[in-house]
Amino acid sequence: MSKIGFIGLGIMGRPMAGHLLDAGHELTTVKRGTLDETLASKGMQALADPKAVAEASEVIITMVPDTPDVENVLFGEGGVIEGLKPGTLVIDMSSIAPIPTQEFAKRVHEAGGEYVDAPVSGGEGGAINAALTIMVGATEEGFKRATPVLEVMGKTITHIGGHGAGQTCKVANQIVVALTIEAVSEGLLFASKAGADVAKVRESLLGGLAQSKILDVHGERMIKRTFDPGFKVKLHQKDLNLALEGARTLNLSLPGTANAQQLFQACAAQDGADWDHAGMVRALESLANHEIGQD
Repeated sequence: MSKIGFIGLGIMGRPMAGHLLDAGHELTTVKRGTLDETLASKGMQALADPKAVAEASEVIITMVPDTPDVENVLFGEGGVIEGLKPGTLVIDMSSIAPIPTQEFAKRVHEAGGEYVDAPVSGGEGGAINAALTIMVGATEEGFKRATPVLEVMGKTITHIGGHGAGQTCKVANQIVVALTIEAVSEGLLFASKAGADVAKVRESLLGGLAQSKILDVHGERMIKRTFDPGFKVKLHQKDLNLALEGARTLNLSLPGTANAQQLFQACAAQDGADWDHAGMVRALESLANHEIGQD
């Protein structure tokens, strides 16, 4: 079993780290307040800073919110790079910008490590059930080394290409997810305002071509009004910013993505930045002056 440093114990990171502990790996993390009791009871230890975590690890996993956070953990004062041992595998499972990812990989390789970008999809449920989809950007050797670790946390693991390719795939994923949430929101809102039983509409749609995981999971959230975050609006906003910035660089028009971002912005304006991203429906409900399920 490996000695793994896991930095970033949020909604997704906590269950992911738990699976690694259950598989027999030794885990350390950076001390940030009180360590989660469940992880501590399984043997996880908290160390002073990323440098100390790197010194104690054969594999380092980062699962933090954004590109600057990854850069700070890896290269900031007391960062991973200061304690990196030759041959250490660095796996970034955050969702960040592809171009900086390529630079991070270069710097880690120059320091003697092996870098893998491996962002995930599947939300909190996928993390809890070890059923994440993992999109990997790495060398062949990096992918080979990372796979046994990733298999503990994920179900579908695909080597997309070289460094940054995993992050590019994740941006594409977030475009599709956002636009599908918008489509499900509009469909259920239309059915509700027309007077139909939206629960039965959803049940019927799940049996046809319109069926999707988002209609299943997020459609149920919309109907039951459960918007506690599995994946927060503000994090999806960050991902769509990556998409729109990339589109400008590529001279690419993404009108649907831009519209979805405006709807997320409308959620944020309603103090909904921490809602689950299924809460996009609330922005559309405001425009319609109608709430799904309303008589």
